[in-house]
Amino acid sequence: MPAQQPAVSVIMPVLNEERYLRDSVRHILGQEYAGEMEVVIALGPSTDRTDEIAAELVRETASHPRARVHTVPNPTGRTPAALNAAIQASRHPIVVRVDGHGMLSPDYIATAVRLLEETGAQNVGGIMHAEGENAWEDAVAAAMTSRIGVGNAAFHTGGKAGPAETVYLGVFRREALERAGGYNEEFVRAQDWELNFRIREAGGLIWFSPELRVQYRPRPSVRALAKQYKDYGRWRHVVARYHSGSINLRYLAAPAAVCAIAAGVVVGAAVTPWAFVLPAGYLAAITAGSVPAGKGLSLKARAQIPVALATMHVCWGYGFLTSPRALAAKVIASRRPSVRRDPSEV
Repeated sequence: MPAQQPAVSVIMPVLNEERYLRDSVRHILGQEYAGEMEVVIALGPSTDRTDEIAAELVRETASHPRARVHTVPNPTGRTPAALNAAIQASRHPIVVRVDGHGMLSPDYIATAVRLLEETGAQNVGGIMHAEGENAWEDAVAAAMTSRIGVGNAAFHTGGKAGPAETVYLGVFRREALERAGGYNEEFVRAQDWELNFRIREAGGLIWFSPELRVQYRPRPSVRALAKQYKDYGRWRHVVARYHSGSINLRYLAAPAAVCAIAAGVVVGAAVTPWAFVLPAGYLAAITAGSVPAGKGLSLKARAQIPVALATMHVCWGYGFLTSPRALAAKVIASRRPSVRRDPSEV
């Protein structure tokens, strides 16, 4: 008789996710997994129909044979606060993080649980498989899954299974989350990287596997993508200040490119036009890099890949370079909240 599969808690931080929330939960409830499941949605102060859809999901799953949905409030709207609230409200030994616009592959949870057992890891994760629903989103997806867009980040571009610095979303052992004290709620962005760094510093293993895939919907506009990547760069610099020695050359590529482009424009305008070779070279590089990245896409999507690449690089680099030291000081002064549950609640 096969061993019973462990029960899992799926936690979801959501804010303004009316477009994808129902579909995301449908992919969870349809998992090819025999163990018990629960879905805990942490609701931020949405301005769309997210809360209404979540309430419908709670009602619709009230008699579900394996997995029920319930909600907890997240009045701050911050992702790490939502995650901690959902962890505290959940009860199972395996914790699966899913975003409101993420679509799990059918065997995602079963594969993740198997990998936790096989590797002894504290957290396992896989590929952030970006897919668009229109030409612009297809262009962003191509940029986000190409080396010219994101370097050698395995959870974007794929790679061999093995130990990793961080993974996309993550499937955790609850005990690892409790030992780490949960997510640091001061990290508005980069909270996954920061948590995984602390788990690794404590001797835990973070494991990447290309077997795990989560379908991800890219930001729907240039403006939204720009804000996303500016925030990524800004908060990655906070991580570097908070955890000395956590930076590597890949994270410095975009800031260096921004400095080179800016220097080329300024010197070219004030001193010698030869300096314009720097921004011109960058434009030529991303245009050439967009050709293999856009293979199989429509002409309209391929034409927008250089725009997506430039937006990602420049905004990430700008965010990194302009990240205020006050953010790091605030994080250092904060106390990480605990996600340990009161035994009386079990």
